Amino acid sequence: MDRPPRRVLVKEVNWLGDVVMSLPALRAVRRAFPEAHLALLVKTELASFFDGAAWVDEVIPYRVTRGLGGIADRRGVIRTLRAGRYELAILLPRSFEAAFWTTLARIPQRVGFATDGRGMMLTSKVPYTPALFAGHQSGDYLHMLRATLGITGDPNDYVPDVHAPHVAAARAWLAARRRNRGPLIALAPAAAFGPAKEWPPDRYAALIDLLADRHQAECVLVGAPGERARCEQAAAATRQGALVAAGEHGVGESMALLTLCAGFAGNDSGAMHLAGALGVPTVGLYGSTRPQRTAPLGPRTKVVYHQIECSPCMDRTCRFGHYECLKRITVGEIADALVSLGAC
Repeated sequence: MDRPPRRVLVKEVNWLGDVVMSLPALRAVRRAFPEAHLALLVKTELASFFDGAAWVDEVIPYRVTRGLGGIADRRGVIRTLRAGRYELAILLPRSFEAAFWTTLARIPQRVGFATDGRGMMLTSKVPYTPALFAGHQSGDYLHMLRATLGITGDPNDYVPDVHAPHVAAARAWLAARRRNRGPLIALAPAAAFGPAKEWPPDRYAALIDLLADRHQAECVLVGAPGERARCEQAAAATRQGALVAAGEHGVGESMALLTLCAGFAGNDSGAMHLAGALGVPTVGLYGSTRPQRTAPLGPRTKVVYHQIECSPCMDRTCRFGHYECLKRITVGEIADALVSLGAC
């Protein structure tokens, strides 16, 4: 590029945990182009993640519905991008669609990984190699920026910006529902990826009771709207009860809620990545996935993982039906991990 771009678009990744892991790269883009108008194209359900990010100039939420309605949705996204007159598009996800949209929007410079058959649509590209998959996912985005734009970033620059009004709303929500003054522990019993990431609900129920009995702790169950039923199942199986926040807050308020917690334990999920990056003492439970690849970022994190003969398989469901890698994780092990991090 013969001059710094004046209008930069970043296509954000599509899952909450991935958004957290992309923060070092996104902040590197901001530092590289301090005078540019920085816009983010992000799924509607993730847009509030950036409510507190004053360094982002524009957030463009979008939703693509299924069926024929999705065609109109995609056309709308392309029209919006074309009207924005962006000079540079940085594509963090590796999907064909991200490159296709920005090409049709006539953004002249488009950079990203040469994957999913989209290489010819990118003006600067880098292959996605097995060596990258061996490292932490947050490094992927930084590698792509270095290789395509010569931008370097700080891998430790991952702390999300929490919006102050969301903290006030989360504090009020808790004040109306809390029953004791013991430590508040957030738990995430679900994971969007599938059952191979999900510790059984009865184990979460037992953990809630154990934390209450030993440490007078109260638990709040967090997650997306579609995960509320699993959270309610776990809460209903306890003697002590638990608060259920899943589905009651957007991502922005969920971030704020986590900052008010003394600790967190949960599956490899978006909530786990948020808690770790926010500095909350965080215990991540791993089953089918690789901790080396997606361990939570943060100074006070701990991974609990029992590798067996067939793991990590990276499958959404256990091909053998036993989910033994998850079942080997004990309730006492998670409670002790929280204590060791100073959560209780």
